[in-house]
Amino acid sequence: MTHHSGISNADFEKALAVGRPPNILKLFPNSRALIVSGKVIDRAMIAKGKAMTIAASARNSFGARGALRAAQKANAALIIEIAKSEGGSDAYCSVSFWNLALQVDAICNELGITIPVAIHADHYGIKKDKDIEAAKVEIPSLFDHGMTSIAIDASHLPDADNLLSNIELAKYVPSWAGYETEVGEIKGKAGLSTVDEALFLIQGLNANGIFPDWIALNNGTTHGLEASDAGIQVDLTASIHSALEKYKISGAQHGTSGNSFDRLRQIAGNTHTTKANVATALQMVSWGLKVNDYGNAIQDSDGNFIKMPDAGPSDAMWEKMVSFARDKGWKGGDYKKLNLPFENKLLGLTLAERERMTQGVEDFVYLLLTKVFNCEDTAPLAVEAMLKAGSYDLGPKVGRIEDPKEWTVEKIREKALKIDADKGPTGNFDD
Repeated sequence: MTHHSGISNADFEKALAVGRPPNILKLFPNSRALIVSGKVIDRAMIAKGKAMTIAASARNSFGARGALRAAQKANAALIIEIAKSEGGSDAYCSVSFWNLALQVDAICNELGITIPVAIHADHYGIKKDKDIEAAKVEIPSLFDHGMTSIAIDASHLPDADNLLSNIELAKYVPSWAGYETEVGEIKGKAGLSTVDEALFLIQGLNANGIFPDWIALNNGTTHGLEASDAGIQVDLTASIHSALEKYKISGAQHGTSGNSFDRLRQIAGNTHTTKANVATALQMVSWGLKVNDYGNAIQDSDGNFIKMPDAGPSDAMWEKMVSFARDKGWKGGDYKKLNLPFENKLLGLTLAERERMTQGVEDFVYLLLTKVFNCEDTAPLAVEAMLKAGSYDLGPKVGRIEDPKEWTVEKIREKALKIDADKGPTGNFDD
């Protein structure tokens, strides 16, 4: 007998027995949810080829639920994530680093979700020295609460400090967990990442025995509402990925919301990207707002969002959200801050309204997974990878290539001086 997901019962049971990392086993000993390392999801995409999955940002619980339902339907391996700004210690969402795994596990068990899913802490931002000390305590707490993957994002810092922060903090990430690193702060067409910067970061990590699964770039993307049609630069991404080929690192594409499906298909088809982050689009869709084909919320001539009468929460609830935002002076992208004050109000709506919010996300994510990201039927490939390894720990994709003697702290600082990098303007480009 096979599961709806095309994974045989026997294989699913085996995957459940060997594929769940120790922190997940400890937290959820009796669970039937296949929560796995981020590495597993990356390998499944590589096995399919020219495929990436959604890293669905669960700014609200409807986002997590809708994405899981869509992935089950598409038989796709999935990542559910929350960024430090969204769900960290100064969060603007009620879904957090510390309750995301709990929610995902509960939803999977409730709905009988059998696809493999990783729980990712995105944009774990390091902006100054004291952030490193705090991170040494906080990062282990994330894994204690069920994270199975993390992005250490010190891209705001100069190149040498970015590399050294990663080297310092990688010790606090379990070796089995998914690991993402970032070069070039995400800020649109300013401060684009270069081949030199990316090589410097990945070679320096390699020399120090750190083998990331993903690298995120500033390749022309912005976060939030994509305002220009310049969008993601596919050629730049492809050239950086090609320069990094022997390090076997996949790409993580940030700021996917609002980019055309055509461009996203090119990212999946022409680069080594296996993870595409979507946050803003899922939030807008769950609220029943009018979006274009790519999930970018449409604003009227006065800059207001347009609520669809038969989607998302009740019109009365949306009115409350709008007036709350107006009182706070929030416009456009600031609407994300409504997540925290309104999560419990939205959960208190009728079943029909809550179902509409979830269904909106499910439909949008299903479309991305099947028609844009080429992610269909990757769930069995993820299970296969774990069964082949006989473990939750797939190990690194590549071993040490670089000479550690060439990458001491002094030499890292020396090499960094020779890099030509444009950090772009300063400002708050948090998520």
